[in-house]
Amino acid sequence: MDTNTFQPRTDFSALHEGVEGIREQIGKVIVGQHQMVDLLIAGLLTQGHVLIEGVPGVAKTLTAKLLAQCVDADFSRIQFTPDLMPADVLGTSVFNPQTREFEYKKGPVFSNLVLIDEINRAPAKTQSALFEVMEERQITNDGTTWLLDRPFMVIATQNPIEQEGTYRLPEAQLDRFLFKIEVKYPNLEEEVAVLRGIHHFNGETDLTKMISKVVTTTQVIEFQNLVRQVVVDEKLFHYIASIINETRMNSSLYLGASPRASIAVMNCAKASAAMKNRDFVIPDDVVEMVPHVLRHRIMLTPEKEMEGIKTDDVIAQIVKTIEVPR
Repeated sequence: MDTNTFQPRTDFSALHEGVEGIREQIGKVIVGQHQMVDLLIAGLLTQGHVLIEGVPGVAKTLTAKLLAQCVDADFSRIQFTPDLMPADVLGTSVFNPQTREFEYKKGPVFSNLVLIDEINRAPAKTQSALFEVMEERQITNDGTTWLLDRPFMVIATQNPIEQEGTYRLPEAQLDRFLFKIEVKYPNLEEEVAVLRGIHHFNGETDLTKMISKVVTTTQVIEFQNLVRQVVVDEKLFHYIASIINETRMNSSLYLGASPRASIAVMNCAKASAAMKNRDFVIPDDVVEMVPHVLRHRIMLTPEKEMEGIKTDDVIAQIVKTIEVPR
């Protein structure tokens, strides 16, 4: 059956139109990097958080800002530094001399889309402040719980090369990211297009001004609800679970993936199907999303690291060993 011409039982036309609009707007500025853009959109559709890793200058931060510009939602950016404290992110109680009471002053994390630049620059104390807000979409301060508005998404960036003045993200923090997107250098043709585009921008530094808002927060929430309705066959539940289970028994891995990874693969496969205007998941959706969901959740054994083996290599080998459902 040709899935490209399949007419879904659930109407995904508005979602598909919104996705195409975001791609088109970001494409006005960003050359290539189609996979990064699609994964960011998938993260938004599944209420997930995304970690973008790449060397400086490959448009990690700019792409995140452009995505926020496409959505008519609150946006905040936090530059993580070694002296950043949890209160600088979450907020703190401030004494009001007029009422003679403490009032909670909300931090920049109270937003719809939060960009955390160089997340590995802050120490563990500040990183751990994100645990509750990323997993439960709430913040507890002085015994009071504050719920965050939907949609809520954290997009974090980090540089894999420079290690001076950085702090490794703990496994519990990494596990809260839906994706880890590895951004590569552009090819020769793409870099020529980048130069041509910058030349034609005539010195404009704020490239977000070139982007129009194409979806509202209400639409994003509707799209998220639609993605939940995508059908997953019983055989695909077993297929996803088999892949995740194999990471726990693979001799090349010191740490396998948790059940949170299984849920993430399923949700991301649903988003992939919806973005392709399908209301059901196929194995290709699962295979497409598995590397981005797993690469930051598993750990190689020291021996395999010394051999130069990459986590993506092990993931590819595991996927090949699991029988694809028919």
